[in-house]
Amino acid sequence: MNKPLLPSIPVLIAGGGPVGLTLSALLSAQGIANLVIEDDEGYCSGSRAICMSRRSQEILGWVGADKALVAKGLSWVGGRSYWRHNEVLHFQMPSEPTQRFAPMVNIQQFYVEEFAHRAAQAAGDLAQVAWASRVTAVRPGADGVQVEVVTPDGPHTVQAGWLVACDGGRSTVREQLGLQLEGTQYDGKYVIVDVVQKTRRAVERLAWFDPPSNPGSTILMHRQPDDVWRIDYQIRDDEDPLEAVKPENVLPRVQSHLNMIGETEPWEPLWISIYNAKCLTLPSYRHGRVMFAGDAAHLVPIFGVRGLNSGLDDAGNLAWKLARVVRGQSPDGLLDSYSTERVHATRENIAFGAKSTEFMAPPNFAYQLMREATLRLAEGDAQVRSLINPRQSTPITYVGSPLNADATEGWSHDMAAPGAPAPEALLQDGQGAFHLSSRFGRDFLVLALGPVHQQEPTLPGLELLSIDPAMDVHGQAWQRYGLPAASDQALVLVRPDGYVMGRWHGHDPAPVFQALATTGVLS
Repeated sequence: MNKPLLPSIPVLIAGGGPVGLTLSALLSAQGIANLVIEDDEGYCSGSRAICMSRRSQEILGWVGADKALVAKGLSWVGGRSYWRHNEVLHFQMPSEPTQRFAPMVNIQQFYVEEFAHRAAQAAGDLAQVAWASRVTAVRPGADGVQVEVVTPDGPHTVQAGWLVACDGGRSTVREQLGLQLEGTQYDGKYVIVDVVQKTRRAVERLAWFDPPSNPGSTILMHRQPDDVWRIDYQIRDDEDPLEAVKPENVLPRVQSHLNMIGETEPWEPLWISIYNAKCLTLPSYRHGRVMFAGDAAHLVPIFGVRGLNSGLDDAGNLAWKLARVVRGQSPDGLLDSYSTERVHATRENIAFGAKSTEFMAPPNFAYQLMREATLRLAEGDAQVRSLINPRQSTPITYVGSPLNADATEGWSHDMAAPGAPAPEALLQDGQGAFHLSSRFGRDFLVLALGPVHQQEPTLPGLELLSIDPAMDVHGQAWQRYGLPAASDQALVLVRPDGYVMGRWHGHDPAPVFQALATTGVLS
């Protein structure tokens, strides 16, 4: 049962998928009341987005949703690609004993929605979800947005201070504002099937090009929790998509492939859908008091698993900025940086996703010939094999962001330059070992690296974490933050979303406050 809708709310979120529910949890953790409007009666059905990057796990960790996800999910060990019968690529995921999260975890989207929703509920009464409800009209104004909502109890009008559209590729909010996505849509279509079958195979990303089980097709497979296989296979251009998803046409193809790879346990289908790759984005994700995130803002190909992961990055970027604006701590111009940074990220994701799509689903005969030549060469040439890997999702560096402080010189590398994701490090203090990233996601954090000669720097209103060389037992902080020597001192300003805003030699706090003022973070 839905609670009665309040007539006004600081933030209304259209869409209760993983992006909308994660944004709700992040805002709730910041003390911002919010209302989610979701058309479905509950969490989604079918696997949908299944691969969660390390960055996404970190974002969910800011609201305590990471433990359930890690416990349920299956961590990748690597991947294999085959051309016909022959293995042409085998890679292992980069990992180290000190890591906090695995590089990639397989888990069905409905679990992500559930864990994010639970996290929002744990924050108290700040978050409300109206299930089986939909936004029907949007009227933006100078001081807020009037939103018409239809619920099982009838129509309602809600006055929202801010509206965030997380309502997917067919966004009603986007349509109401007369906005259109721009870019490229590919013709190649994939049938997506979830089947239950026990297996002993490792958790790897598996791909077959022109397999004997389905000649001319491309097939992808991922293990998921609950003994579920996720299988994606390409259909011919002349196949009718409506016919292609009928069980009588899907199940024989699945059976043929399972027979080919030696998976003989009994199986049954759970869910069937169809997909085609799109490289589309809005030019701007802010329109007055209406913001766009996830598929409502951009559609990127599944290859390289950038869709949901980029949507959660949208939520992580937007939540702290919107919370500061609602609380009156920052001018609303701060929200322009959300659009600037995330449009930049989308364009990078689209560039990588387009290359992967052109390989996985060649758009014409010329691309098909190039792919076949690459696969032939990859059998005997290790240097060619990297071209087969679809370049998995990685955090984007916000080059040219208006929030980046001026770069300073004298560092051993640019891994922690302004605009970069703040590097992880496993540290040790009097309470025991902890990961540096576990301190992100709250407020601005200042890292004071290096020995304190007299007293700690004074940074009123900011969280300070002093890291002396003895705490850096693995040498990760000094190496990853670019300090040339253990005796060096530095201050690093980390944004609430775990991005470096600036770094300076020494422990003088003045540049930190200057950066916050000149970038427009402070009112």
